[in-house]
Amino acid sequence: MWGRSLIACHRNWGGSLLSKARLLIVICILLASSCFVACTTGGIKEGLDVLTPSYNNENAKALPLPDSDIDSLFGIDKNINISTIDSFLGRDDVEYIDVRLLFDPADFAAIGGDATLSRTIKGFRIVPYPFIASLAPLPVDGAYMGNTLYKVHWQEDGTLLSAEPNFLESLLILEELFPKNKALFLMCGGGGYSAMMKSLLIYLGWDEDLLYNIGANWEYKGANSIELVIYPEDAKGPPIYATGRPNYAHIEFALLNPLTP
Repeated sequence: MWGRSLIACHRNWGGSLLSKARLLIVICILLASSCFVACTTGGIKEGLDVLTPSYNNENAKALPLPDSDIDSLFGIDKNINISTIDSFLGRDDVEYIDVRLLFDPADFAAIGGDATLSRTIKGFRIVPYPFIASLAPLPVDGAYMGNTLYKVHWQEDGTLLSAEPNFLESLLILEELFPKNKALFLMCGGGGYSAMMKSLLIYLGWDEDLLYNIGANWEYKGANSIELVIYPEDAKGPPIYATGRPNYAHIEFALLNPLTP
């Protein structure tokens, strides 16, 4: 099209032999430019294909609905749990949340657990449940008793009776940390904190079909662990906690507006 237009213009103008040669050069340049654009467009598309995340076959499937194991003390999911979680990592439709404290004052060592969050799993964000709401009765001493976004009353069997916000911003923070439009994979050390978190979200109106208690990181044996404690090679110095590694959601209670009881 460009070539015909230029030739037509040239004829109308009655150009010389030199101008005809110049015209041919211009046409060649335009044709070369067209080929370059076509080739580079294909190259860009191929590059985008390479950069687009690819998921394994398990990730391409729709998630099974939550199905709590009735034999599990904390209602850990039958299908998506600490034994199968590696097959469900890297999904855009899931929010991965580890609800443990970095350093828990509770004496979990008494029951074979780890009060220090010494490792997590790739893709998980640390959002400590003890900062979110009051704890249900624990089988150990020394439980966290500090500030929380919500005041929760629990029965002895772990049933949630009521939940009231302690701060004006409590619900806003909760909705940002636990988005309602995604599946939420909740993990902790033994399964208890994640069970409390799931119960609270259901009580406050989250969709139960998007909430999964995947259970106990203490039992994780997969290939996607992130170690948070570094031990010196000579074993002489103290262990170092790599506080820069976890994706940690910090709640600054001093900046929040308390609600009067």
